[in-house]
Amino acid sequence: MKFKVLNTKQKNNFYKNYFIKFGLSEILENKNFSKRSINQMKVNNPYEPELDDLYLLHSYIIKYKRMTVLEFGTGWSTLVMANAIKYNMKKNFSKIKNLRLNNAGQVYTLDNEKKWLNETKKKTIKYSKEVKFHYSESVMDCFNGKICTSFKSLPKINPDFIYLDGPDQFNIKGNKNGINLNHNDFMPMSCDILKIEHFLKPGTIIIVDGRAANSRFLKSNFQRDWTYNYNQINDQHIFYLSEKPLGKLNKKQINFYFG
Repeated sequence: MKFKVLNTKQKNNFYKNYFIKFGLSEILENKNFSKRSINQMKVNNPYEPELDDLYLLHSYIIKYKRMTVLEFGTGWSTLVMANAIKYNMKKNFSKIKNLRLNNAGQVYTLDNEKKWLNETKKKTIKYSKEVKFHYSESVMDCFNGKICTSFKSLPKINPDFIYLDGPDQFNIKGNKNGINLNHNDFMPMSCDILKIEHFLKPGTIIIVDGRAANSRFLKSNFQRDWTYNYNQINDQHIFYLSEKPLGKLNKKQINFYFG
């Protein structure tokens, strides 16, 4: 099986039936909890979950048997990915014992606002074994001389699935050459994934929710063999690390993902 981009635009009933099937009916009931849209960040208000985007995240993780998630930004996506990870662990636990996936069954969600981490913790209480919370300030930074942002600390994991939808650009500390992103004409520009790129194993998937400028920044600075696709229907940027396996163990991991 080769990696293929998923895209969908279905009627709401399709998504509702899907989430009910996987025991995620709370997504359909609670309208007061999610990550913030770019226009709402400054007033610190929540917005409603986007069912099609959440469906795709869930589908990617299950279809390609992802086992360890690193999420930049926290919200409904954390709940959905934790559900998918738990499903994968239940279905595939016996198959991963010798694959050296030391953080299998875990979603590490990283945010620069404690308020939203606490909100996520309330909503994911039944996934307390799967979800690990990581708070860090996000600061203005440079990568290869390019102005950007980074978190001060990252979770000590090597994920096979990364979801980039944070941090809040209006809560970045410091400045570089007088620039801070707390301005409507700027846009998110995270470099954290670039800093850990050479640790990532072939077969890794990155999903960027919107953030076109940040996605182009990643694409132009990646040094490894990434396959890039843009899902225009759902406004998602998808990167797949399509290099040859690092060795026998990594080859077994890739065979597991696509088997």
